[in-house]
Amino acid sequence: MTPFAASVGVWTGPLSGYDRRMDASVLMDTIMRGGPVMWPLLVLSVLALAMLLERAYFWARIDSPSARRRFDGLIDAARKGDADLSRGLAATDAGPYGYLANRLLDLGADDATAIASTETARAPMERGLAMLSFIVTAAPLLGILGTVLGIISSFELLGDTTGLRDPREVSGGIAEALVSTAAGLVVSLFALLPLMLFRARCDRGLSRLEAVIAAVRAGFGTSAAAGASSR
Repeated sequence: MTPFAASVGVWTGPLSGYDRRMDASVLMDTIMRGGPVMWPLLVLSVLALAMLLERAYFWARIDSPSARRRFDGLIDAARKGDADLSRGLAATDAGPYGYLANRLLDLGADDATAIASTETARAPMERGLAMLSFIVTAAPLLGILGTVLGIISSFELLGDTTGLRDPREVSGGIAEALVSTAAGLVVSLFALLPLMLFRARCDRGLSRLEAVIAAVRAGFGTSAAAGASSR
């Protein structure tokens, strides 16, 4: 269930064919009442859900209990200078920690290699954060834009020189303003919590990358020759 669908009160659980058609009709009617900004909000909602699922899978994979035990073993082996065990544990880790350990063991843990390898290793951790940050910022702005457009529509009706035939026409513009604002806030809030959680996970991951560098330097030194001689 996307946050957009939740914001308009659409149930997406087990339903009959008739109920599904009714919910689709309610969603489309809400989108039409919310004005043109509802379509980009719907796109942002789907993107936020996709980023949430992808990031949750990524962190669940590299932060699983077995992955943590492997990381602890890698740090311990590197500190003790056990090259064979370190390489074996790093080879079984397809995540950023194993990548960084392999690079340092192969090329040495000098500053240039450590910085370049860390930048490459951190990229998968930060993937999607910029998109979630954009959604958190853009969704309320789109909601405000919908509010402005709805109010403009209402004032245009009030200022019509031919007279206002039906007061309900003004309420349509007000409804457009309120629906778009609510939808924008819901999408933004839906993306905000995952963004904060994933940023915290990313900070913890960067600390672990620093721990890998420190462990390799403690056990093998900083030169490429030290890493090569331990094979």
